[in-house]
Amino acid sequence: MTASPPRVSVVVPAYNNARTLHETLRSVLDQDADGLELVVADHSSSDDTWDVMQEFAGDGRVTLLRTEAGGGAARNWNRVTDAATGTYVKLVCGDDVLRPGVLARQARLLERSGAVLTACRRDVVDAQGKVLMAGWGLSGLSEPMSGAEALRRTVRAGRNLLGEPASVMMRRDALVAAGGWDDRFSYLIDLASYARVLVGGGFTPDAQVGATFRMSDTQWSVALVDEQTSEARAFHAGLRAEHPEVLSEADRRMGDLRAGLMARARRISYRVLGRRMG
Repeated sequence: MTASPPRVSVVVPAYNNARTLHETLRSVLDQDADGLELVVADHSSSDDTWDVMQEFAGDGRVTLLRTEAGGGAARNWNRVTDAATGTYVKLVCGDDVLRPGVLARQARLLERSGAVLTACRRDVVDAQGKVLMAGWGLSGLSEPMSGAEALRRTVRAGRNLLGEPASVMMRRDALVAAGGWDDRFSYLIDLASYARVLVGGGFTPDAQVGATFRMSDTQWSVALVDEQTSEARAFHAGLRAEHPEVLSEADRRMGDLRAGLMARARRISYRVLGRRMG
């Protein structure tokens, strides 16, 4: 008898995550989702990430891969996604954690709504896992809407209202049709990729807290605020040029202004919370 294809693929692009990866993978495999597959790839880590992955080699739901060095985050993100076979896909970085029930709930939301993408709220935690910001995300995105409208509201906010990939689940075929993870904007690889998916379908929210995102002082968003802001403005300009029916010139200008204001707020936050992110 031929086995049924997976319904939900969780893909983990691991890189130097030996300290946190076991908790991440356990949070995936302990989910109650039917038809689950987990794809993990080590992007030539210099720590014991590969050894931690071997702890899960005996689970039939798990595929373990290696990714050659170089190519930035996009190489490993696309590596694990290309290996996925489920109807729905969620990317979880190797230091984030899923909350119980999120996979089944989000798959059900996508199935019932016909939307191409859903996102939940998340808790932002420090390096020790203590909550810095609870229930973060989805401001202004509390109801189903077109993907174009969700994208427009996100740009106008000047920040990623949808959240990091652990908060998001997409239809895998929609992500593939959109060209996979978009690496034109190194610091906005998640939002730029969501945008390519959302312009072709609908959005439905997951109102619950479904993930934790770990903030650390080694992340690009902490160390390179100015570069991230410049990329946000370039992303807005590119989206405006490619999809003027989605983003007006007024939307672009508002997004640029608010992206600058958010950058200032992040600098203050990182200065205040810096000792907790080490």
